[in-house]
Amino acid sequence: MADIEQGRVGSTNSLGKETNASKLSIVVGQEDLASVTPPHESYEGYHRFDPAASWTAQEERKVVLKTDLMLLSFVCLMFFGLQLDRGNLSNALTDNFLTDLGMTSNDYNNGTTIQLVCFLSAELPMQLLIKRYGFKRVLPTMMICWSMVSWTQAWITSRATFYVTRALIGFFEGGFIPGSILFATYFYKTRELSVRLAFFWSTLNVARIISSLLAAGILKMRGVHGQTGWFWLFLIEGLITLMIGITGMFYLPNSPTQTKSVLFRRSWYTERQEVIMVNRILRDDPSKGLTNIKERATLQDVLNAWSDKSMWGLYLIGLVAYIPQSPIQAYLSLTLKRLGFSTFDSNMLSIPSAALQIILMLALSKSSEFFKERTFHCLVGEFWSLPLLVTLLSLPNHGYNWPRFAISTMVSGYPYFHPIVSAWISENTFDVKKRAITAATYNVVVQIGSVISSQIYRANDAPYYYTGNKVLVSLCAFSLVVFVLQREFLRYLNRQKEKAWDVMSPEEQGAYQADQAAREKEGNKRLDFRFAY
Repeated sequence: MADIEQGRVGSTNSLGKETNASKLSIVVGQEDLASVTPPHESYEGYHRFDPAASWTAQEERKVVLKTDLMLLSFVCLMFFGLQLDRGNLSNALTDNFLTDLGMTSNDYNNGTTIQLVCFLSAELPMQLLIKRYGFKRVLPTMMICWSMVSWTQAWITSRATFYVTRALIGFFEGGFIPGSILFATYFYKTRELSVRLAFFWSTLNVARIISSLLAAGILKMRGVHGQTGWFWLFLIEGLITLMIGITGMFYLPNSPTQTKSVLFRRSWYTERQEVIMVNRILRDDPSKGLTNIKERATLQDVLNAWSDKSMWGLYLIGLVAYIPQSPIQAYLSLTLKRLGFSTFDSNMLSIPSAALQIILMLALSKSSEFFKERTFHCLVGEFWSLPLLVTLLSLPNHGYNWPRFAISTMVSGYPYFHPIVSAWISENTFDVKKRAITAATYNVVVQIGSVISSQIYRANDAPYYYTGNKVLVSLCAFSLVVFVLQREFLRYLNRQKEKAWDVMSPEEQGAYQADQAAREKEGNKRLDFRFAY
């Protein structure tokens, strides 16, 4: 048995005990539930379900590696395109973008707010469309739409057209991130997810680096054919994203057992590998077999997801936890330009923060996966930022440009814990449809936080933003408290479940776990489900 993988999982969402899939013990792990209760017949991988299937650890590693190469790499490429079109505005600011359009930094803030409001308004509807029509159709379509708007930004001439393009880009991007995350959950086990999500968000930072390098060169084209540098920046980067979106339309799979496409005529996996893929996923999380990947979510599903109190603290975290660093990140290039650095230097000096965040985020996510812990790893990001924000606030007016750059870089490159929280939400929801709704809701709340952060740095507070930085310090301290309270609340819920579970006889426990109808209805409220924290 040493070299045979029977779906053994140390999931924090089970009762915390590892069991063999071939035995039914008093306390049954999630993998055991999958072995005694088959998935619904509508499940797209039903034909590959085999409760007696076994495989070696090496075989499973090959399946995961193939998934990383075929799926993860392309989704990261799509994330790259997302950030390319989201981040090019920051680069354009260093090329007198606001002056050319007769705008102020407050107008820039308003444009960001409009984009975020449209983004969050489309979040849940787009997620429902994804759940109904599938990832393969909706995600590339969204990308093609926003890239079309992105490259047409090259021809904006006024504040009004700036606002319109911001609104359209925000609307078409809404739902893309949680949709991509949900897509990944069908291919990866819970404990594998946080590191993969860290790679997703690392791609955003890679895009920041490449975008800055591209901008440093493209913005020098100012005057070519009588156009501004930012004209060429929007045009070129928008067209790059358009090509990625069109490629995705003909490449993405429908599901782990439906991977053929126009660009890839053969299945990614052999029949044997599909059996391994389906059964390893179901033994880790049986809820993924309860519905079809395209089964639509109803209004009742939405209401059930929103009424789940175990998620409320995580939503509050999404609202406030990323605000303390966001204004400094958004204004980094513009702040450097105002401090006297050239357009080229301002773009190049924004690269170190992105590189630093990639390293710290991957290390933090890997550590969270290794120790199977969420809260304290997330606190690392806030404890990193708080003293730096206080130091930035304490610097006097005028001068100290390089210290300001160093501190701003450290804050912008903080250990980004968003991948950990996203994985945290996924593993605490249990039900797939609920997971789609909670992921979208969480991302909406994050965008509301982004709307708030976009208004913290005001023109009358420039260029050092002392008032704004006081707000950031306060929110950073508040975030620390919210994380601790959420952790203690989840621990309380687990203790209540344990008390109810312990008074049941072994026979009652076995009958409870075998009741599939109750399992579908109760979801993460089940007595044999434990919240991760």
